[in-house]
Amino acid sequence: MIDVIQTYWAETLALLSIVLGSLAAVHAAMTKREVRSALGWVGIIILSPLVGALIYGVAGINRMRRAGVVHRRSLALDDIWRDLSLYAISRDVVADHFGGRFDQMKGLGDRVARHPLSSGNHVDLLATGEETFAAMREAIDAAEASVILETYIFDRDAIGLSIADSLIRAHRRGVSVRVVVDAVGARYSVPSIIGYLEDAGVPVVSFNGQVIVGLRLPYANLRTHRKILVADGQVAFVGGMNLREGFTGEGAARDTHFRVTGPVVADILAVAAEDWYFETNELLVSPEWRVRLPDAVPGEGAYVRTIVSGPDSHLETNLKMLLGAFSVAEESIRIVSPYFLPDTTFLAALNTAARRGVRVEIVVPAENNLAIVARAMLAQMSEVLKEGCRVYLAAAPFDHSKLMIVDGKWCFIGSSNLDARSLRLNFEIDLEVFDHALAEQIGRRIDGLMADAEELTLDALKARSLPLRLLDRLFWLGSPYL
Repeated sequence: MIDVIQTYWAETLALLSIVLGSLAAVHAAMTKREVRSALGWVGIIILSPLVGALIYGVAGINRMRRAGVVHRRSLALDDIWRDLSLYAISRDVVADHFGGRFDQMKGLGDRVARHPLSSGNHVDLLATGEETFAAMREAIDAAEASVILETYIFDRDAIGLSIADSLIRAHRRGVSVRVVVDAVGARYSVPSIIGYLEDAGVPVVSFNGQVIVGLRLPYANLRTHRKILVADGQVAFVGGMNLREGFTGEGAARDTHFRVTGPVVADILAVAAEDWYFETNELLVSPEWRVRLPDAVPGEGAYVRTIVSGPDSHLETNLKMLLGAFSVAEESIRIVSPYFLPDTTFLAALNTAARRGVRVEIVVPAENNLAIVARAMLAQMSEVLKEGCRVYLAAAPFDHSKLMIVDGKWCFIGSSNLDARSLRLNFEIDLEVFDHALAEQIGRRIDGLMADAEELTLDALKARSLPLRLLDRLFWLGSPYL
């Protein structure tokens, strides 16, 4: 047999390439939901014989099977979590406080998101890395019962180690601690923070490190991009900030994070606990994981809903909510995003709002941390500028914030970027917030970015040389995979 293979090795490789390539191409054509994605993968498979099929096998197949986790967890939690029905908000209440159009957002969320819209919440904006990391350490150090942390990047630098040391101290004083770090994000620093936590006895897992050909590898195309910290079931942190030094000190990158209290903490905790269960089969249902709401007053505070998205049973939930918000906007849509590469459906909804007379403002970094993404973004900006949307290039330092407000009333905050990865592939967590005060705070933050920003125009885009514009478009072709 070996002699035959050695003699006919070229024919064997050709046959193997045809068989594997055919199987991979058929799988891509039958399972991908978007034409661009399917064509892209089929092109890679055909143009890269054998190698393309192997790449698709590792990075192109959605292996997530999580449909039953939520139901099993909810049944287990019924006995120990307090009844949160007192904090439920009706469509009429939303209409009375925020206008009749926004009761439609309440109805949309009820249908596409599994978590309810609740009252009695409070959301604090944390404007800097120093403020965010200090608040996180304070919450961990004050915890008496439980702490769960889930993040994309958790670097083993001064900031990461300071958070890790707080987690270790909590574990040693008897607090139940659980940590989930994405398998890709855990490799941003070497050695990984995971080993540091494991050596101290802290329960920690790498999210979605798939076993492929006998090796446990990070499944790079399906990542947890969520940033969650919940202490004592009482205070939660969500937003865009990874755990790393880059957000502190002189010249640091900017980002925005949020501290949350109230009934919505129960839903944020449930998301992180579900991801822990997915990796470990451990249900966090013992008494230390009970949700505590000492200051939440039904009917008052911010109305907040947790929006869970991911390539499982919550595919494109964030996108559906955003499209709904664009459709009800009457006055303004204000967006801050580090990576603005949405699909044509998103752009069409945004452009339709602009044509209706809605003021649409999009703020992106003038200097991006990912040069390829920056070029792809420029290639797409003409699609919104020609319809009346306004685009601003925020001055350095790089801003990693993900912020949106509609009509100064409805906010969308969390971990989702406005690109194909966040809107289709990543596991994300966002909050829709009905709150005038928070919308005003975010509005002031956007005003500050726009004050030092340069407005991008169609004329400026057209004035770029042909080679640069062609390069931008070439990178744009890869936008579904960036």
